[in-house]
Amino acid sequence: MFLRIEIQGLEDERFHRPLQNIANLFFEETEILLSNGEDADLQVEFKWEASDSIFARALLLVKDPAEQYESNHRIDISPDLTDKELFQHVKRAVSYVFVNVLQDMTGINQKWGILTGVRPTKLLHRKVQQGIPAPVAHKQLAEDYMISQEKVELMQKIVDRQLAVVPDLYSLNSEVSIYIGIPFCPTKCAYCTFPAYAINGRQGSVNSFLGGLHYEMREVGKWLKENDINITTIYYGGGTPTSITAEEMDMLYEEMYASFPDVENVREITVEAGRPDTITPEKLEVLKKWNIDRISVNPQSYIQETLKAIGRHHTVQETIDKFHLSRSMGMNNINMDLIIGLPGEELPEFRTTLEETEKLMPESLTVHTLSFKRASEMTRNKQKYKVASREEVEKMMDAAEGWTAAHGYTPYYLYRQKNILGNLENVGYSIAGQESIYNIMIMEEQQTIIGLGCGASSKFVHPVTGKIMQFANPKDPKSYNDNFKHYTHKKIEILDELFKKENFQA
Repeated sequence: MFLRIEIQGLEDERFHRPLQNIANLFFEETEILLSNGEDADLQVEFKWEASDSIFARALLLVKDPAEQYESNHRIDISPDLTDKELFQHVKRAVSYVFVNVLQDMTGINQKWGILTGVRPTKLLHRKVQQGIPAPVAHKQLAEDYMISQEKVELMQKIVDRQLAVVPDLYSLNSEVSIYIGIPFCPTKCAYCTFPAYAINGRQGSVNSFLGGLHYEMREVGKWLKENDINITTIYYGGGTPTSITAEEMDMLYEEMYASFPDVENVREITVEAGRPDTITPEKLEVLKKWNIDRISVNPQSYIQETLKAIGRHHTVQETIDKFHLSRSMGMNNINMDLIIGLPGEELPEFRTTLEETEKLMPESLTVHTLSFKRASEMTRNKQKYKVASREEVEKMMDAAEGWTAAHGYTPYYLYRQKNILGNLENVGYSIAGQESIYNIMIMEEQQTIIGLGCGASSKFVHPVTGKIMQFANPKDPKSYNDNFKHYTHKKIEILDELFKKENFQA
């Protein structure tokens, strides 16, 4: 459903994006008009004022049929707020009343309230670090952000699990983690927007790319050693890191051990072998040789028609066979990804996927809800891919939650995406002691993560202020191959500034 929504009373363009994000929670596609919306389907008039509190009011008018909805909200504030802090409070109040009137109009209850961000658990971590008792924190989350009790409890369960797995989570800012992006896959899936290029016929690009990646690893490793910086985790993602040959993998891991400091004591090394059609005995031998036993083998679905529809050129049986092969060759911590809401699937199909997963029982399971990412094939051709309704997607998520609980898995990380079906979430589950520390680090943003390779994004976290700066390598192999030295040295300049001794003495 496409709607044009005219907004009155909010001339500041900083309101445009948050209001657009909220509108998209309720309608498939919307256009926000800040004025002169003669063709608008809805008209929302906002009023707000600030003194010792912020008062916001929204009046929503539906043109056809003629209806109206109203909501008011007040937030107490301190008198010494900066302009930026004041705007954040006003934006929260405006978002609150906007969600309220749209809920009243549509009958859709948003369990995440006004939140449209990726990392809701960061809000609860912040309250833990401030020493706020859990009952008080839960009340604040419900009142300030309209988060449902169900989602607050999920957040608390995840935060508790993360702090059990990484007790020093809040003091790891003097270390870094490393993400290494391999931008090649056998084929590109219809829902994918990651840097992923079909590897067939691109050996020249692969060779050039690996040369640049080895250079990045050497230079960054040299800097880490010179500055006595330890590595917490290393994660090989992509693309599919097992798309390259066994010999290329062997040289890559040899470079890792030669370049990076104290690799033997890194807490965790993960390699996404996500596409079963890339897994071979020779590649598993290489992983074993370099003491890597945490991998992903991702079915996404156990429905063959679905795999064909989304462009995954492997069979259901191949997923099962490669899981057993990986297990037999020493892979002791296997993650599997499942996706809720793939084209043509509803609850019965997803139950089949859960039943097949039960026969394998991987150590961890990440349950994704399909997201229509802007640059994906699926988004560009939505009419070609029929997906389940909001109600059906919620039933599938409920089935996943029930199944994981019944089989001894605990949720340990969570993230959300824009345009995600049912405004739900992606949740990582694990049996005790097999959680991915890297997934915790990337989601909770407590330390710097250095991205190496094509399309890899570095996330620099200031050790005192917590302010985050992102810096991304080029996404396509040619641009990366032409410029990897520049991007490497730019990252090192940022690291020099970030890890000044005075930052850690503040």
